[in-house]
Amino acid sequence: MHWSGKWCGWLKGELDKLGIDNFFETFPDSIMARSEYWLPFLKNHVKAGENDIIVGWSSGAVAAMRYAEDVKIKGSILISPSHTDLSDPLEKQSGYFDRSWRWDAIRNNQEKITLVYGDDDLYIPQEQFEYIADQLRAEPVKIHNGGHFLEQTTFPELLEKIKIM
Repeated sequence: MHWSGKWCGWLKGELDKLGIDNFFETFPDSIMARSEYWLPFLKNHVKAGENDIIVGWSSGAVAAMRYAEDVKIKGSILISPSHTDLSDPLEKQSGYFDRSWRWDAIRNNQEKITLVYGDDDLYIPQEQFEYIADQLRAEPVKIHNGGHFLEQTTFPELLEKIKIM
């Protein structure tokens, strides 16, 4: 989905109104979301670093975790991530799940991690969120009837988390 769809365009508008610098751009290889394209894009194009908060949704959240294994960032808000390929062929091809997670590095390379997920996500099992929250000592934010956040046109809970980071 293009970043401007659903709640993403709303979030950009709200951040702009608050004067918060932000970067919204469709990543290369946006359908398959492969690490070989997304991680270099974060490093070389977005140039996310120590003063930046990465808000990643689904595959973007997985990319944010992998990125933080090697790069210091201010923090991350992980929306509906997974830590396994969920036996999905496209996820398997993404390259994010080909090696063990370096949970300590992800945790130590940022000040704060928040994990946002729906209590009724149809794509990612709840155990995935619980495991990630535990490994990263992330602040869990479970949203009733949030699903995979595909239907929302606004996301005020996310905006509040960004403001306090």
